[in-house]
Amino acid sequence: MRTQTENAARVVVIGAGMAGARLAARVPGVTVIGEEAHAPYNRVLLAEVLAGRYEPDVIALPPAEVRRGVRVVRIDRAERQVLCDDGSVIGYGRLVLATGSNPVLPPLRGLGHVLPDGVHPFRTLDDCLTLRAAVRPGVRAVVIGGGLLGVSAARALAECGAQVVLAQQGEHLMERQLDAEAAGMLRRHLEAIGVEVHTECRVRGLRCTDGDTPAVRAVELADGYELEAEITVLACGVRPRTGLAQAAGLEVRKGVVVDDELRTSDPYIHAVGDCAEHDGTVYGLAGAALEQADVLAEVLAGRPARYGGTRALTRLTLRSPSAAPVPAGTVGTTGAAVVSGSSGGLDLAAFGDSRPMPGDDVIRLADATRGAYRTVVVRGDRLAGGVLFGDLAAVGTLARTWQDDEPLPADMPLLHLLTNDGGF
Repeated sequence: MRTQTENAARVVVIGAGMAGARLAARVPGVTVIGEEAHAPYNRVLLAEVLAGRYEPDVIALPPAEVRRGVRVVRIDRAERQVLCDDGSVIGYGRLVLATGSNPVLPPLRGLGHVLPDGVHPFRTLDDCLTLRAAVRPGVRAVVIGGGLLGVSAARALAECGAQVVLAQQGEHLMERQLDAEAAGMLRRHLEAIGVEVHTECRVRGLRCTDGDTPAVRAVELADGYELEAEITVLACGVRPRTGLAQAAGLEVRKGVVVDDELRTSDPYIHAVGDCAEHDGTVYGLAGAALEQADVLAEVLAGRPARYGGTRALTRLTLRSPSAAPVPAGTVGTTGAAVVSGSSGGLDLAAFGDSRPMPGDDVIRLADATRGAYRTVVVRGDRLAGGVLFGDLAAVGTLARTWQDDEPLPADMPLLHLLTNDGGF
């Protein structure tokens, strides 16, 4: 049994996702508790596993000591202990919540607490492997949600030979990252590989078979139209997992509230990753989770470090079936939202806020022949965001300029933002 002195120095992490694994790699002797039976893995690459490009071992993160398949059921703040579902009690000096997020299950008719057969969330490796086992050539699949996750899932299913319909409630795909023109190009790319895309499409419910084990047969739209479905993928966003924190009496708003040292309302408890809310923002992005883990590693080591927020960066990769895989270590860290490919693939990057506000300058170049498109938004003397499609030669310079948040040179013509690499 550990002494109180040993417990005072012990760092316990709840959650073995990307943030928890990163922290374990930075802080010696950390105890990591993970619900999943798998070793920590790069969640950003799940679509690659679904498409059959990678096997699960390829997306594994560097080895870390993890108590796998164990769920923490309660935090005892007075005794500084966590109680687990296997009966074990683990003392801590510092506790880190890296509990991540859960997929949002939309309020659809026919969708209860127990999912009908054929209905799949797409958040964990187990979700991915279950879905991959269910896919066969010709199967009818409907993906609900046209954000980053929905787009990557739809393309992966199409690569597996499924007949895929992507249903998006908003006006265009990837509304958080793309403007309408880039979203239109993305839509045409998906349609070219056989994905049927429906936008401004509200899903009302699921039609399932009767009996003790109902199975999905169709997705019902608000206008009464039905999309036949043997498989339905729910890609409707995620919600921070805050149940443990709430039950322990920590301050929770959208996520577990943390300060610049990633400390919660309890000075002995920190939070990082998808479950954490810093300065009113829950990022839900791999890049932010890793940056928070790096800052917290410094804090736990007694070195001065503060987290000032993350420039909202996302990353997605779509490639043609024949394209060579990208090594796992290069995907899902930081950088612009990138959808890349070669012959038959897709090259797309988005960063920052590409939706102009009154008074913003918008610079746009397009080459329909080459399928190339670039646009940036300048707000005051700074780069607010941009989208590049078809030619990513300038994305590195643009993303760094945006990330550094430095004033643009007053004597530089704005058009040079898009052409300083030689242009089209």
